[in-house]
Amino acid sequence: MIYLIRKEISYFFSSLAAYVVIGLFFIATGLFLWVIPEGYNILDNGYADLSAFFEMAPVLFLFLIPAISMRLIAEERKTGTLELLLSRPISTFTIVFSKFLSALLIVLITIIPSFLYVLSIYFLADPVGNIDIGNIIGSYIGLLFLSSIFVSVSLFASSLTDNQIIAFVIGLSTCFIFYAGFDFIASVPDLYAYESNIKYLGISNHYSSMSRGVLDTRDIVWFGVTTYLFLYMSKVKIDKLKA
Repeated sequence: MIYLIRKEISYFFSSLAAYVVIGLFFIATGLFLWVIPEGYNILDNGYADLSAFFEMAPVLFLFLIPAISMRLIAEERKTGTLELLLSRPISTFTIVFSKFLSALLIVLITIIPSFLYVLSIYFLADPVGNIDIGNIIGSYIGLLFLSSIFVSVSLFASSLTDNQIIAFVIGLSTCFIFYAGFDFIASVPDLYAYESNIKYLGISNHYSSMSRGVLDTRDIVWFGVTTYLFLYMSKVKIDKLKA
């Protein structure tokens, strides 16, 4: 498993696209948090916290994570190396889980430089250091759980086709549906009686409290179960290709 994870990470960072994707993420967050007035701008809001970053990150991750994950299985199918990989004495789920962990680690590497934002608000606070570290840590944990679902969804999308662009579109669309689609459905007047139940199926319902640093066991279980469900579906799809 470690070999497969190292292979995926090294392959990703050997391409220019990797640095373009990560660079665009930080250019976008930097502009919205520090340059573009009003909205998410920390300086204009007058509060030394990162709530704006954790509100913005899921929207950017809707594009970033499918871009990172689109090649994981699609390229293996296109080049024919998937058959070679499946012929080795490792289980299909081990292959799927290795690719999942490699993409999640890449996302984590992408997030790490955002700690500079934490350092910035630490010194901007009055007095210096007057920030809620516990809230920030909880919010980062919530972002990690959200990333795990986006990666598992995008990995499943990659298993459906040998075309990376199609995999990206499917991954982006599915992530969007899970993040915001259920909220739109719940807002339909005829479905008001089922509003809470419908929203429970969506990511934003569970992420919203985590983004404020509130970790609820029910939210953690939901993220874990949903992530596993998409990983299992990826495993089933690959098994069908192997048959």
